Amino acid sequence: MIAILLGLGASANAQAIPWTKEEMASPWNAQRIFEPSSQPDLTNPESREEIPPEDMPVKTRQQPGYEPVGIRAGSWMFNPSLISGGFFDSNVFSSNTEKRADLAAVFEPSLRAHTLWERHGIDLKLDAQSTVYKENSSLDQTNASLKGNAWFDIAHDLAVLTNFQIAHLNEGVGSLNSPANAITPTPYDLLSGDVTLRKQFNRLTTSVGFRTDSYNFGSARAQDGTIINQDSRDGQIYSLHSRVDYAFSPVLGWFGGVEGNQRDIRGLPGHTLDSQGYRTLSGVTVSLGNLVSGEFGAGYVQQRFVDPTIGTIDGPSYRARLTWRPTRLLDVNFKAEQLVTQTSVTSATGVLANAMQIGLDYELRRNVIVSLAGGYETDSFFGQTRKDKVTTSDARVKYLLNRFSSISAYYQFTARNSDIPVFTYDKHLMGLNVTAQF
Repeated sequence: MIAILLGLGASANAQAIPWTKEEMASPWNAQRIFEPSSQPDLTNPESREEIPPEDMPVKTRQQPGYEPVGIRAGSWMFNPSLISGGFFDSNVFSSNTEKRADLAAVFEPSLRAHTLWERHGIDLKLDAQSTVYKENSSLDQTNASLKGNAWFDIAHDLAVLTNFQIAHLNEGVGSLNSPANAITPTPYDLLSGDVTLRKQFNRLTTSVGFRTDSYNFGSARAQDGTIINQDSRDGQIYSLHSRVDYAFSPVLGWFGGVEGNQRDIRGLPGHTLDSQGYRTLSGVTVSLGNLVSGEFGAGYVQQRFVDPTIGTIDGPSYRARLTWRPTRLLDVNFKAEQLVTQTSVTSATGVLANAMQIGLDYELRRNVIVSLAGGYETDSFFGQTRKDKVTTSDARVKYLLNRFSSISAYYQFTARNSDIPVFTYDKHLMGLNVTAQF
């Protein structure tokens, strides 16, 4: 079975299906049509009560006395924050031949600004991240981005949803998208935007929208000092998407999503990476109060490449996500997914990834959150006789001191075993961060 991931905007990661992703609050799931959406609340809006913190997900809940204060200016609220810390990496180049350990410092300022309007809303975030290594300065990198979400209520059941991102980012050395033998991150500029119209008909919710992503890649440097040009990855991705959700009851629903895309990727002379394709996914959503929630879907994808040496990739796909909350102090999350993503090596048209991941978040105290996770993934490469197996684990502890500061410590382990020995490696990452916020 083969599935196509329509888009290249995922952060650089050793896995094709990464653990972490930025949380987006409702109603932004209408713009992420292949992401799980919560069951609609069918109760009378006038009789609904505010959800208490203890019924929110453990990882995102804000306990009274620990939420940020913010700076109010009229109908706007501003929340500045600063993360500083460091980490130890046992294998900075993700290599089995050039194993080098190093220490690095991280500095990450950010500013969030959002409106306090009753109907419409705007949410903006400006952030930067600078990483400086002690011994291997070639790995130093700075990322910066401006993200924005907005929603405009045309009527009580009709809204326009928009988002955008302007960013300068880097793909880390050793990630699947990083060129082979690179000793520097690969910088790129990203410009993306989405406009979606969302309509509700009591139990039925529909959305239709358009998205565009534009990429401009820089160059990386190889071990022998040569420049690795990445202009072949420049291009734009255009997509039309639509999703329908129907709630049979407060505990059971159905969803269907479809997305068509046009990908104009430069490629190499005589070997363009232009393609057209689509992806569909349909299934059920379940929500048993605060105990169990999940979404299970299956579908079909097709991506037809202009280059006849690549041809057409198509086939069925699947995804399953489940959250179990046995108590208000513990969340257990499970995820299984299959997709295809491209690599920087044009001789390999893509990577078929199958992954299973399980994690838990535990509220040890009101201000102490413990998170544990583990995953297993298989990556099969098109155009190569290569198959990789990836094992990962992640452990984190976050201690909220007060409204203005917190401390977090983490440990990550990654082991990639490949049929091609040069791509086999393992690495340990341990870090400590201090966050100041207002």
